[in-house]
Amino acid sequence: MINVALLGFGRIGQMHARNINKNKNLKLLYVYEKIEKLGKNAQKLYNCNFERNSNKIFSDEKVDIIFISSPTNTHIKFIEEGIRYKKTIFCEKPLDLNIKKIIKTLKKVKKNKPKIQLGFNRRYDPGHHSIKKDLENNKIGQLEKIIITSRDPAPPSKSYLKSSGGIFRDMMIHDFDLCRYYLKNDEINEISSSASSFEPFYKKIKDYELATVTMKSKKGVICVITNSRHCSFGYDQRVELFGKKGMLISGNQKNNATELFSSNQSHSQKPFLNFFIERYKEAYHLQLNELVSLHKKRIKPRSTFEDGYLALKIANAALKSLVQKRLIKLK
Repeated sequence: MINVALLGFGRIGQMHARNINKNKNLKLLYVYEKIEKLGKNAQKLYNCNFERNSNKIFSDEKVDIIFISSPTNTHIKFIEEGIRYKKTIFCEKPLDLNIKKIIKTLKKVKKNKPKIQLGFNRRYDPGHHSIKKDLENNKIGQLEKIIITSRDPAPPSKSYLKSSGGIFRDMMIHDFDLCRYYLKNDEINEISSSASSFEPFYKKIKDYELATVTMKSKKGVICVITNSRHCSFGYDQRVELFGKKGMLISGNQKNNATELFSSNQSHSQKPFLNFFIERYKEAYHLQLNELVSLHKKRIKPRSTFEDGYLALKIANAALKSLVQKRLIKLK
């Protein structure tokens, strides 16, 4: 059995705890949490050790995997501790909001070559991954355009938004990474962005509720990403890959594919799955299975520390484009 220490038992940490508990290869040994009520709840639910002292967790030789789902500003610190104690590491996105800190840690990652997997779960979604395989099998010929639509059913809490890092670094960073996943070694070198807000709150915190980014890769592939913090008809997640010979689409998911026909409506379908935990349920399980494989044997995960660095680099460039109202060139 592989022993896991989960750092952070907030919304995303609670989901990860459930998945870890269900995985036959993993045992939740520790939960690290600053809020006592949350930590005690984890202890009760999973019969694990609730610990406020992270040093005790890292120094415990029984801990095999450090699973980081704590606030963003703790990620780099915990990653570096995990490297020091030679643990297998999983870290939720983003790595940090300060790219200089990430670059400093990247040097340690390259030197020590630890086992690290980053939490870009969309790479593990069966649909999103399937069209990547079809693309690589030349089903649509040369790739020319990527279109990604990502709209949340409702925004997160105001307290979360205030410290999230903004729509590009918190929300769209998933889509920047997904573009890179399809482009492989063809990196983004141009980016232009626009954003808007209709709710006064976003202007107060200098963030946006809607954003669109247009990018171009070195080989000329156009990438268009559209995000919204709200969507009245559910969790809208679509990817389109357009090529010389055709098009691949990974579309929205519903509870089932039934349709209703009656005297006052036709083709009425079930609504989209309404939350990221439901929409990407299978992706999270596949991601966790890969973490097990990463720990047991040295494999390159689908999502690496460097992927986290490069996605944030693009996110920062998108914000720069918005502020300076110009096209940004990426080196």
